[in-house]
Amino acid sequence: MTRALLDRDAVLAAGLGAIRSEFAVPTGFPPEVLAAAEAASRRVPDAHRDRTAIPFVTLDPASSTDLDQAFAIEASGGDLLLHYAIADIGWFVEDGDAIDREAWARGETLYLPDGKAGLYPPVVAEGAASLLPDGPRPAIVLTTRIALDGRGRIDSVERALIRSRAKLAYDAVRPADLPPDFPEIGRRIRAAEAARGATQVDPPDQEVVHAADGRLTLAFRPLLESERDNAALSLATNMAVADLLYAHATGLFRVMEGPDAVAVARLRGEATALGLDWPAATTLAEFERTLDAREPAQATMMLAIRRAGGGARYEAYRADVVPWHAAVAARYAHATAPLRRLADRYVLDAALAVANGRPVSEATTQAFARLPKVMATADARAGRIDRAVVDLAEAAMLEGREGERFTAVVTDIDDRGVRIRLTDLPILARVDAGGRAPGDTLTVRLTVADPAARRITFVV
Repeated sequence: MTRALLDRDAVLAAGLGAIRSEFAVPTGFPPEVLAAAEAASRRVPDAHRDRTAIPFVTLDPASSTDLDQAFAIEASGGDLLLHYAIADIGWFVEDGDAIDREAWARGETLYLPDGKAGLYPPVVAEGAASLLPDGPRPAIVLTTRIALDGRGRIDSVERALIRSRAKLAYDAVRPADLPPDFPEIGRRIRAAEAARGATQVDPPDQEVVHAADGRLTLAFRPLLESERDNAALSLATNMAVADLLYAHATGLFRVMEGPDAVAVARLRGEATALGLDWPAATTLAEFERTLDAREPAQATMMLAIRRAGGGARYEAYRADVVPWHAAVAARYAHATAPLRRLADRYVLDAALAVANGRPVSEATTQAFARLPKVMATADARAGRIDRAVVDLAEAAMLEGREGERFTAVVTDIDDRGVRIRLTDLPILARVDAGGRAPGDTLTVRLTVADPAARRITFVV
C-alpha cells in the first residue's frame, strides 16, 4: 500500500507552496493583531477558582504546543468524574477586538504537511492560553460524571486556574503516567458508543513520511491506543455539553446524516475494489466493526466510510429540530478545541452560563446565528486544502509511471462518469467507460501524472 515518492525537483515543497498561494493560507498575523495578542497575553486571571491542586495532565502529539485540553479523573462511588480543563481563550479575547475579528475571518486553524496557519497568534495560542506544564493557566473546567454504562452528564462548569503536571505524548506515554482510572473511563465510553450504535470507525491518518533511505513515502498511520482513549474523553464531554445546552434551549450543534442507500452501495463497490469480504446480509455497522486500521486495505475502507455520510455541519438551536450526529448516534457539540476552532469559544461561554444559572449573553446568542455559515466556509476551505494535498501526493507517487497498466474496480457511476479505485494503491480516479457497473474490474492505463497540476488521468 505504501510506495516511495521520488519527489523530483522537490515538487512536494513547490506544490505545497502553490497550494498555500491558491487557497490564500495566511503566513502570519497583521501587526495590530499581534500587538493586541501581546497585550492580552499579560491579562491576569482574576475570575478563576484555584484548582491547581487537581493533578491535571495533557496528552497530545509530542510536537504540539497549542494544548487545548488537560484532564484528571477521580472516583465518585460507582461513577467516574472526568475533570476536563479546556483552554480559556475567551479570557484573552474580547468580542470585536482585533484578535476576535481576525479569528472570525479565519474560522479555524489550517493544517498542511509543512506547517499550520493558526486561528490565534502564537503568543496566546501556544503561550498564555495553552495548558502547558510550566505554570498556572486559566481554563474552563467541565466536570462530566461518567456512569457504569458509559453515559455522561455535566456536573459542573467553572472558570479555574489549573496547573498541568505533565505534557504527555501519544507515542511515549506509559500507563503509570496516566490517572489510574484512565483505561476504565475509556472502556465505559466505548461501551456506550457500541450500545448506541455509533460508528465504530477510527480511520488512520495518511501521511507523507521519510522512509529509511530518505525518500518520501505515502503511508497510513493508525491511531494509537492512547489517542483513541484520549478522543473518548473529548467525545463524552462534547456530548454532555450538547445535552446541557439543548436542555436549556440554546447552543450550537454539530450534526450529520448517515450514509444513504446510494452511499452504502458505493461503499460496497469500494470494499470489492479493496478485496474485502462484505457479505450481502451484513449491515454497514456490522461490517465496520470487523475493520482493522493496521491493515492498509481496511484502513483505506475506514477512510471511505468516514467520508460517506452527508457531511457534518453546524446548526444553532431551534425549538422544532432535534440536532443529531449520525456517526456519534447522539446530540453532539464542539467545545473542546477552542484554540483551533472559533465555534468552541462560544459553546464554552454558553455552557459556563447555563451551568451556573445565568442567561447566555446576547453576543454569544448572536454568534450562534452567524457561526454555521462562517464555520462551513472555513471547513470547506480546509477540505479543499486537504484534497489538494492528497492530489499532489498521488500525482507525485505516480510520476514517471505514465504508460503503466493498473487493475481497478468500479466503485460508483454518476453523471460525471465512472469512478474507480486502484486495487494496489490508495487512489481514486474517474475514467470514461460506458456500460460498467459497480464492482466491475477494469484494466486502466496511466496517461498523465502531473504533480504541478495535481492531476492524474487514466484510460481504459
